[in-house]
Formats: sequence, structure tokens, C-alpha cells
Amino acid sequence: MRHLKSGRKLGRTRSHRKATLSALSVSLIQHKKIRTTTAKAKEARTVVEKLITRAKRAVQKEVDGKAKDVHARREVFAFLRDRTAVTTLFNDIAPKVANRPGGYTRVVKLGQRRGDGAEVAVLELVDYNVGQEKAAAKAKAKGASAPRKRTTKKGKTQAAAEAAAQPKAAATGADRAEASASGAKETESKQG
Repeated sequence: MRHLKSGRKLGRTRSHRKATLSALSVSLIQHKKIRTTTAKAKEARTVVEKLITRAKRAVQKEVDGKAKDVHARREVFAFLRDRTAVTTLFNDIAPKVANRPGGYTRVVKLGQRRGDGAEVAVLELVDYNVGQEKAAAKAKAKGASAPRKRTTKKGKTQAAAEAAAQPKAAATGADRAEASASGAKETESKQG
């Protein structure tokens, strides 16, 4: 029995596991949303939540008028090993989640991966609904650019239904001659 043995081994040594979780954390901080296996997502979630809490507390101290909390930044950097990720965490993410009492991330299961059957999930920051914002912006832009076509009961568009309802005029001999003459003029102008 594994009493008091928390955490997943992920089939890696301790150093490899630490490097994997660090890389996943950096990717999540930079992209706000990552796709990985469910086990890695759940394990990375615990790490990222602790990092965000650390950054949030440091930023709250700084707001109260005290000096910059360099120690907190160094502790986070010791794990992440990426300056841009640390900067993003302290300058963008921590102030945005300042009022949230925890639960900064969510894991959404996607099903099984086609190649090896591993269960895949999306790990994302809750306050950054990147996918939903893009979808809303895309729908808004699409709705503003082209009006929506109305369909009739039979599934035709209204314009097609109106065109089908009007009787087709039979072309007379004079109309045909005029059309062929205009076609001949266009070919002469292209050749000349």
C-alpha cells in the first residue's frame, strides 16, 4: 500500500519529472492553455497553482507600498528557469487573479489519443478563456460582415426560391443575335 505517497511518477526519474513539470508550467504560463495527457495535466496543475499563489502574495505585498519581492521571483525562477515566464507570471497573471482564492486552473478531458490511446486533457488558466474569446470575436466578425441567409421550408435560400418562382423568359431570335454579336466584339478587343 502507498500510504502518504502523493503525486504521480509519470514513468520518469525525479530529475526528469521535475524538468517535465517545469516545461509544462512554462508553457501554461506563456500560452495560457496546453494540451497534454490527463496525468501530466493533473500533476502540473498542483505545481502551477502553488507558483501562482506565490506570485499573487508577492504582488499583494508590493501593492501595499513595500519594495519589490525579489526573493519570491528568485524562488519561482529556480523552478521555471525562464525569465519571460516569470515576468508574465508576476506582471500579468498574478494581478489578474488577485481576488480569486485559489483554483486558478482547470483540466478538461478530451478523450483518448489516436496513436497510443492515452487519455488527453487541456490544462488552462481559468481567467484566460482564450478559446471562448476567439470564438466570440470570430462569430461577431462573421455576423457583421455578411448578413445571414434565410432559408425556406425546402432548404433553399430565399434568393434562390424567388428566382425559381419567376417564369423564365424565352429568348427570342433578336436576343440571341445580340448576345452573339457582343461576344464577338469582346474576343476581337482581347486579340487586338
